[in-house]
Amino acid sequence: MADILAKIEEIETEMARTQKNKATSGHLGLLKAKLAKLRRELIAPPGGSSSKPGEGFEVSKSGDARVGLIGFPSVGKSTLLTKLTGTQSEAADYEFTTLTCIPGTIHYRGAKIQLLDLPGIIEGAKDGKGRGRQVIAVARSCNLILITLDAAKPASHKRLIEHELEGFGIRLNKTAPNIVFRRKDRGGVAFSTAVQATHLDEDIVQTICKEYRIHSADVILREDATEDDLIDVIEGNRIYVPCLYVVNKIDAISMEELELYDRLPHFVPICAKLDWNLDGLLEEIWERLALVRVYTKPKGQIPDFDEPVILKGHIDSQHTVEAFCNRLHKSIMNDFKQAVVWGTSCRFCPQKTGKDHVLEDEDVIQIIKKV
Repeated sequence: MADILAKIEEIETEMARTQKNKATSGHLGLLKAKLAKLRRELIAPPGGSSSKPGEGFEVSKSGDARVGLIGFPSVGKSTLLTKLTGTQSEAADYEFTTLTCIPGTIHYRGAKIQLLDLPGIIEGAKDGKGRGRQVIAVARSCNLILITLDAAKPASHKRLIEHELEGFGIRLNKTAPNIVFRRKDRGGVAFSTAVQATHLDEDIVQTICKEYRIHSADVILREDATEDDLIDVIEGNRIYVPCLYVVNKIDAISMEELELYDRLPHFVPICAKLDWNLDGLLEEIWERLALVRVYTKPKGQIPDFDEPVILKGHIDSQHTVEAFCNRLHKSIMNDFKQAVVWGTSCRFCPQKTGKDHVLEDEDVIQIIKKV
């Protein structure tokens, strides 16, 4: 591992002193590809190593979604877990109070959201310092990440934590690049673009592919992607996760500073100790998770509004009638005839729909089977 860290430091130093212009773009792309390969070895050591790839705290998933609290030590993560879930997590005025992952459950709008209080990370966590690799490995399994910051500490902490997560293949508040990458047996590297490319050209693409020993492939750009985007697609192990920046302890700053935080995107100012804006945080969590509540209505009975079926996902195909049936049991679709839906997703109520109808939050549905 020491050799890998030394190589990573050497490449980062060379990248820092290389000027960014058209003439050096190919060289920088090559360095970025080498860096990504080394970081992959750091995340998942080769076979025979004593460490296990993805080793974490072995917290089993539960509930409808998983949210992770990540931050530097002593920023109030344990207090926030206790306030939101009622689970007692030790909190004190000294650092590294929490030494393992402590789970809790948020009951909100009929959904059960698992909240994980992860130990504080330190700079260099992605390289194995402290328990950083285990913490970030758990973060990769979360549906939403809450980066917890101390309002009284430097704002640069936000960028440091982002850098640690990005080094472990986690992309915050981003979507997967719209790049088509297909390996093939022969024909060389064919590069084409459907948009005006300002960052990538054929030489850069071939240089990056050569570093990965890819001699034949189709690369099609459907957006103005960068070298980093192409490397992420080739690596294929990146996780794209929504993120909220929770600024805690706002009782220690002035109103002017608080107003600045309130203008920034994805920021939620709170004070966990004094219960300030915790309701606003829960609303933001719900919105970022994009959960959809669907109520069932047995034939001839009133809808069951006590226990909704929760559909999760950020694309319409995860909120269809078919996805709802599969959430209950996969055998339902074998006898499915049609569905009767009440709610905002309908043009009129009730509406008979097929399996591809997209449901919206708080819709009511009745499944009709084949006779």
